[in-house]
Amino acid sequence: MAKYIVQPYKGKLNSRVKISGCKNAALPIMCAAALSTETSTITEVPDLIDINIMKDILVHLGANIQYDKQTSTMTVAYSGNGSFEAPYDMVDKLRASVLSMGVLLATKGMAKVASPGGCPIGARPIDLHLKGFAAMGAEIQQGHGYVMAMASKGLHGANIYLDFPSVGATENIMLAAVTARGETIIDNAANEPEIVDLATFLSSMGADISGAGTDKIRIQGVKKLHAAEHAIMPDRIETGSFMTLAAAIGGRLEIVNAIPEHVKPISAKLREMGCQVVEEDGCLVVEVEDTSKLKAVDIKTLPHPGFPTDMQAPFTALLCRSHGTGIITETVFENRFLHVQELKRMGANIKIDGRTAYIEGGTPLTGTKVKAMDLRAGMAVILAALFAEGTTEVDDIYHVERGYEDLPGKLRSLGIEIARID
Repeated sequence: MAKYIVQPYKGKLNSRVKISGCKNAALPIMCAAALSTETSTITEVPDLIDINIMKDILVHLGANIQYDKQTSTMTVAYSGNGSFEAPYDMVDKLRASVLSMGVLLATKGMAKVASPGGCPIGARPIDLHLKGFAAMGAEIQQGHGYVMAMASKGLHGANIYLDFPSVGATENIMLAAVTARGETIIDNAANEPEIVDLATFLSSMGADISGAGTDKIRIQGVKKLHAAEHAIMPDRIETGSFMTLAAAIGGRLEIVNAIPEHVKPISAKLREMGCQVVEEDGCLVVEVEDTSKLKAVDIKTLPHPGFPTDMQAPFTALLCRSHGTGIITETVFENRFLHVQELKRMGANIKIDGRTAYIEGGTPLTGTKVKAMDLRAGMAVILAALFAEGTTEVDDIYHVERGYEDLPGKLRSLGIEIARID
């Protein structure tokens, strides 16, 4: 099994890094492209484990997909053939595979999907997805680890209220609704930038969507979608991760291909800690003169536009570097402190009380053997390794490689010493 060997970083950054396309936007957009028999072209598609799993799932379900990893370009079209079942051995590897339900209902009128997998960060039930499909006329059956949805007469528009602004449920309902009969309204919809990117792509395919980016999305069903071209938005979580890295080891980092509006909560907290975060010549620049003067802050994760839960783990590592006691309250997922036990193995002084972590900053960390317990937890221990004393070995890095494209290469371009060992 592969691992990273990470050495502490000496000195200060004076570098730049380019952000890849957003995984969490690319996955639903790949599904959207499979709604048309015409060939769409998607650029800025990151080469990640999750992307390749979704590709395999969609091909199994009847999509024709070509992926040029060198140019980050993918072409997708629906062939009209393929299975209506997304099997367990594929779905178990990827939480976003549940989005195949919306595609299958729209194209085949039936879907059988195994209960999805992904990171072990807490319960993420798909009941909101299923309630939305049921409101649109699908008959839902569950059992033996599978979910079956059938719409023999096709889907129709509906008024759907989400009990929680779920990103996945919003995306899945959008995918199903764009070719359904009549109008669908999604109330309390998720309003993340990834939702807007999906809506932009669907609209370029001929879908009639308004309100994306707000809590009410209106979709007027159309009979047919056509081909489109689209560039995936930059990954805001990768952006935030490199912003946090710059704060943790100090110096100046220019971040290319970032959208500052997407990382406003992260910028605000870094400024509160004493970092400079500015826009300069089309780049987002993070600069820290003295890491010993970083101030502890309090953070509460919330759905967008609040502080993103995906940035909680990297900030936990950063707060180990700060002066004072930082407090992080996790409100989105109940099991998202898996990284804490690994940081404590490195010497971090962190106490957990329910969904709140208390991080005593300034405690020296030492390199040791740790695990990437989930995708963002992996980034947290890598961050901590950069200001720890001695070598850190990070196991289970397949989690990290699900969401960060060529992370060792990007880190090495900044002068960081990291090796990937098989």
